Amino acid sequence: MTVSFVFPGQGSQYIGMGKDLYDNFPISREIFDKAEAILDLPIKEYCFNGPAEVLKKTVICQPAIFVTSIAALSALQSKLPIFPAYVLGLSLGEYSALVAAKVLKFEDALYLVKKRAELMEEEAKKSQGAMWAVIGLDRDILQDICRELKDVYIANLNTADQIVLSGLKEKTEALKKLCLEKGAKKVIELEVSGAFHSPFMREASERFKEFLKEVDFSFTQIPLVSNVDAQPKTEPEQIKEALIRQIYSSVFWEDAVKFVISKGVTSFYEIGAGKVLKGLIRKINPGVEVINIESAQDIVRLF
Repeated sequence: MTVSFVFPGQGSQYIGMGKDLYDNFPISREIFDKAEAILDLPIKEYCFNGPAEVLKKTVICQPAIFVTSIAALSALQSKLPIFPAYVLGLSLGEYSALVAAKVLKFEDALYLVKKRAELMEEEAKKSQGAMWAVIGLDRDILQDICRELKDVYIANLNTADQIVLSGLKEKTEALKKLCLEKGAKKVIELEVSGAFHSPFMREASERFKEFLKEVDFSFTQIPLVSNVDAQPKTEPEQIKEALIRQIYSSVFWEDAVKFVISKGVTSFYEIGAGKVLKGLIRKINPGVEVINIESAQDIVRLF
């Protein structure tokens, strides 16, 4: 069995995430306690008890999801020596993947996640942005729609028929109308504060470069398959460049999953909050196994 570790991104958060890990694994407790000291935020309270309107804020949910993923990863690795062939993460999840690949220390990755979230939130306030999940249209048709509407871009290529667009909120009605006319089954506006993974985030990515300079990156011990081109990265400078581009570029999730499957991966461990990636991976290839690791029971079940 060839394994890949995958890590969720923004949108996977829920009240109570990580609480079971915190209660049952000393290493997970240590991760949460350390994160709270570094962030100077009551991150445990937000994760375990909410409220939802606070937990969904970009500056809270990005570090909260990252910390929960690393708490789950640490608990898993404390009990079972599982060695993945590849690691990948959906957008924010790429930072969890970098910790799993031994590229970044937990503390450094948390620092970068915090700064990334703050910069993205600041940039989002400069324009009224939105994101929409479009069900049932392929990427070529959506690319034509983006060109026609202007100020709308492909943000996430999640599966063949689930693609997320990003752009100005004022385009919502025109976008819905055009997508439905072209045969979309559904267009869902997402609960986000800005037009992430689009050129509207380019200034945030430029500012983020300065924070990357402060952090030491190692060569990967496990290849990281990047969001920006669905190709493996092993060298620090390659990875930094990919992280800069990732803020304003499309996320090629479907392509990344297909790449690792083409290299022999038959089993995925989704590590962290929720089961979003499980649903996506099964749509991409129903023949692979996806195992969720987000609770003590999930880990015990592996013994």
